[in-house]
Amino acid sequence: MEFRKLGNSELEVSAITFGAWAAGGWMWGSTDRKDAVEAIKASYDVGVTSIDTAPIYGQGTSEEIVGEAIKGISRDKVQILTKFGMRWDLPKGDFAMHSQDNNGNAIDVYKYAGKESIIYECEQSLKRLGTDYIDLYQIHWPDSTTPLDETFEAVSQLIQQGKVRFAGVCNYNAAQMAEAEKTLPLVSNQIPFSMVNRGIEEETVPYCIEHHKSILAYSPLERGLLTGKIHPGYQFQDGDHRAKLPHFQPEFVEKTNQLLDKIKPIAEKYNASLGQLVLRWTIERPGITIALAGARNASQAVQNADAIRIQLSPEELADINNLVNHF
Repeated sequence: MEFRKLGNSELEVSAITFGAWAAGGWMWGSTDRKDAVEAIKASYDVGVTSIDTAPIYGQGTSEEIVGEAIKGISRDKVQILTKFGMRWDLPKGDFAMHSQDNNGNAIDVYKYAGKESIIYECEQSLKRLGTDYIDLYQIHWPDSTTPLDETFEAVSQLIQQGKVRFAGVCNYNAAQMAEAEKTLPLVSNQIPFSMVNRGIEEETVPYCIEHHKSILAYSPLERGLLTGKIHPGYQFQDGDHRAKLPHFQPEFVEKTNQLLDKIKPIAEKYNASLGQLVLRWTIERPGITIALAGARNASQAVQNADAIRIQLSPEELADINNLVNHF
């Protein structure tokens, strides 16, 4: 595995990091807890030492699964990345969405990052994770109802108390990052990025490169679309949010699969899957520090980690970039 430092910190994370959203089941059509625990353990066994989770993923389920999976592993051998600022149990802040929990019960989700809420969320996360500190604590989404200085003063307090090591953000633009930095130094921004979703390259990536902030790319496989396993007419499980997304409509799926067909020979040369090639390409992009890769079983987890062995030549990278640029 390759390891990369986040921003100017001494925190090193695995270039392929385990993304534990799907492990929590929420919005992915349920979860098998045993499979999810085994996926994280298998990932760790092949060098993926970093795990990204959040309280909202399964309303605590994902963090509990992560806590169970890392039990017995020396705490300094794993890096836990979690988040705050999405409440399903407190109707406060920016309304985010109507949803359902894993039992089918209706919930309303709010983006809220008030000071007392953050302190409370951190304590709950520490309990679920079975640890006394979080390596990277990230605000999940901007909250327009709370002043940024209040939010990041709360995180600063948690850092002073030793409950959090470093602070990051998710889904922030360059201006929001600059504003937050007036209160607390940030090491990273976790944002969506993939071959078919490259909007952050216009403004956010240049900002992060210039200010030495890491980018944690989430959905680098575009929620499974870039594995080549999705085809027009694909049947999703009940409760799987992807069915309604624009990227999973037949026309976009068809167009994406045409792109994948063109890069497939490079994957075959390395005896790799399309997903592995896409992950390797992602962490070769300027400004992208790590790729978050989700897995729902041990086999998928090991496959994701194995993407690291692919060593693309400058010519191969240029060929892929050319195809992606013309997508």
